[in-house]
Amino acid sequence: QVHVVESGGGLVQTGESLRLTCGVSGRTNAIAKVGWFRQVPGKEREFVAGIAWTGSASDYAEFVKGRFTISKVTVENTVYLQMNNLKPDDTAVYYCVARETSVAAGYNYWGQGTQVVVSS
Repeated sequence: QVHVVESGGGLVQTGESLRLTCGVSGRTNAIAKVGWFRQVPGKEREFVAGIAWTGSASDYAEFVKGRFTISKVTVENTVYLQMNNLKPDDTAVYYCVARETSVAAGYNYWGQGTQVVVSS
């Protein structure tokens, strides 16, 4: 079992920054990748960013490239999502996710989510 817990959400204004934190625990040696999704009520969850648990390979959704940065401190079992130049469209619940090495695609562990609100 792997557990992920998000923190750091809040209310900011357009153009401001916010950093989300994901604490990872459990069978961390079985993790292949950790990432972030987001969801707006009435819409499907969408991928935001992901990073390999071993190494530093990362990928981003097109709509956050240049604004968001995913990083990790593996020895602390922590993953961050630095969000800069936030826009009202970034308002959503953000979920930390993890994929085990035994899983070919998708993410099989999800956190409870943290709310981000960007006011105009």
